[in-house]
Amino acid sequence: MSKRVVVLMGGFSAERDVSLASGAAVAAALELAGYAIATIDVRRDLQTLIGGLEMAQPAVVFNALHGRFGEDGRIQSVLDMMKIPYTHSGVLASALAMDKPAAKRVFAAAGIPVAEGRVVPKAEVLAGDVLPRPYVLKPLNEGSSVGVHIVREGDNWSGFGEEEWPFGDQVLAERFIPGREITVAVMGDRALGATEITSERGFYDYTAKYMPGGSHHLVPAPLPPQAYDDALILALKAHQALGCRGVSRADLRYDDTDLDQPGRFVMLEVNTQPGMTPTSLVPELAAFAGLSFADLVTWMVENAKCDA
Repeated sequence: MSKRVVVLMGGFSAERDVSLASGAAVAAALELAGYAIATIDVRRDLQTLIGGLEMAQPAVVFNALHGRFGEDGRIQSVLDMMKIPYTHSGVLASALAMDKPAAKRVFAAAGIPVAEGRVVPKAEVLAGDVLPRPYVLKPLNEGSSVGVHIVREGDNWSGFGEEEWPFGDQVLAERFIPGREITVAVMGDRALGATEITSERGFYDYTAKYMPGGSHHLVPAPLPPQAYDDALILALKAHQALGCRGVSRADLRYDDTDLDQPGRFVMLEVNTQPGMTPTSLVPELAAFAGLSFADLVTWMVENAKCDA
């Protein structure tokens, strides 16, 4: 009898559409690999979710949810209570990674370089500049660059209006790091490789990530050999510092803009629930490492765990 896997997808975060695409791709690949597949489009209804899981009786849940409530430890705690093994990280690592200020403190304690910054009240941002320009404003706990805004030299920008910031009363302000966008996939105890991401939009925002032609992926990242190795080491170190398991993706900036200085990396964040369509960054890097999409998602299912 084939192992039954339930794929959780959709959800009710700002990344719902991305999650639906990830979940559909994962379900199709696992079904072709011989698993018995069911899918649940997760709504804000815990009783229905638990009922659906109890009815399906899965051996494993593949968590294809993205964003808040899907990758911040909350759905993981439900699965732990139900004693159902699931893919990706557990409660604590998921919560830490999703909370950007908390993750930065963990990275800094582990010796991983991070951008200078501080958490400021939204009212302070509305009143004017909170850091010397250029700087970046981010929600504390959103993914996929949702809500990220770069304040540049010469911009006429003078603060967002109330309706433009539905992300709570606090904002993470960070010094803007120039240079190149690098992402590294980690699978278990090894880094699979690094990609450089370029975009004609000038910033790898939500549109650049998910609209056709919005970005270009250079695999492997065209970095100096030592810098490439350093990127992999930092990503694995961040994965371990947070206590991640399964698959994660680390996003870094590589500042090589000063020709008189060696390039340097800054860790931006670790995504514990990276996109999982065949053309997403992690599957693309898995393919570079010799793993098909089916190989990747099968490994994730076979290494699923819970903290029951």
